[in-house]
Amino acid sequence: MAIAAALDLRAEFPTLDREGLVYLDAAATSQTPRAVLAAMDDYYAHHRASVHRGVYAVAAEATDMFEGARHRVARFVGAEARNTVFTRNATEALNLAARGTAGPGDKVVLTEMEHHSNLVPWQMTGAELLWVGLDTDGRLRLDELDEYLAAGGVKAVAVTHVSNVVGTINPVAEICARARAAGAVSVVDGSQAVPQMPVDVVELGCDFYAWTGHKAYGPTGVGVLQGRREALEALPPLIGGGHMIASVTKEGPRWAEVPTRFEAGTSAIAEVIGLGAAVDFLSDLGMDVVREHERELTAYALGRLSGLDGVTLDGPLDPADRGALVSFSVEGVHPHDVAEIIGGQGVCVRAGHHCAQVLMKALGHQATTRASFAVHNTREDVDALVAGIGRVQEVFA
Repeated sequence: MAIAAALDLRAEFPTLDREGLVYLDAAATSQTPRAVLAAMDDYYAHHRASVHRGVYAVAAEATDMFEGARHRVARFVGAEARNTVFTRNATEALNLAARGTAGPGDKVVLTEMEHHSNLVPWQMTGAELLWVGLDTDGRLRLDELDEYLAAGGVKAVAVTHVSNVVGTINPVAEICARARAAGAVSVVDGSQAVPQMPVDVVELGCDFYAWTGHKAYGPTGVGVLQGRREALEALPPLIGGGHMIASVTKEGPRWAEVPTRFEAGTSAIAEVIGLGAAVDFLSDLGMDVVREHERELTAYALGRLSGLDGVTLDGPLDPADRGALVSFSVEGVHPHDVAEIIGGQGVCVRAGHHCAQVLMKALGHQATTRASFAVHNTREDVDALVAGIGRVQEVFA
């Protein structure tokens, strides 16, 4: 039996109760399982209080739930709780890493496949940006990285673990090792990787690893930055205020220890608790099972779409080398029209530049249509996508 047939999880996601809905946009935002909603409701209904402040019972319960979630979130990706920082999203996590690492006059190596969240923050530092390009299969030209590092003076290397457009799984451990050997800080955007494959940030050897809750079956409003202790301690806080200080005098503040110094103000308590429930949900499934399920679906989708006349695909064609998504173009039809017509058939896909305009230019596109897969998807969902593309071609024949 195929792994895809073994997972029957649609009933776990309330939004999917809508008749005829085929959700193929998990790369943008995943659906939320009932267990996550229940965990957040439990906090609001039975343990509502601020964390880290009160000594009364309800506040202590809320703090235990919050910090318990931190430990489970950390363990999920092989990190330590004391090196796990909660942010609003991956974008804030990457801003924290970038702003604290580079400045004007520094050299930073980026790749052409970066999401804007791992690109714009580096532009805002004023650093000199050096670009690693892609080959025709959507893989990074690592010889270009080697040339930059050999020339010396590189302060940081920033790379996505899995491309949100072409799906390429980058050799992050190898890239981080090369950066470390050259004395450069490594920053990895793991937003697409963490929800769909086993990740161990210690084994990867990166200095910073960022990801977000809303792509990992958790709520919006919570992201994660994990890092080596020494790297985190070298970062200045991005936001100042309450909670993130050890003490304050008229002369100035003294920062709290990591991770507290990066979590100014009242925390996103329910969201962190929800993220803890989301990683429990994934852990119970087993990330090896999740990866195989989505790899099999991606292989099926690549096979179906590559056999369609007038449809072109971007990225590696070997499903072992890519994440759970396919980006494609339909000849003679704008991607927005493709998505609208397919959406009229109940199939939810994404169209546009996917917050990766540098990559779009490298690919020679203005936009593409993207279908991305999750634990609740099946081969029948892929068949619905293919039928929708057929309808597009009929309309524009």
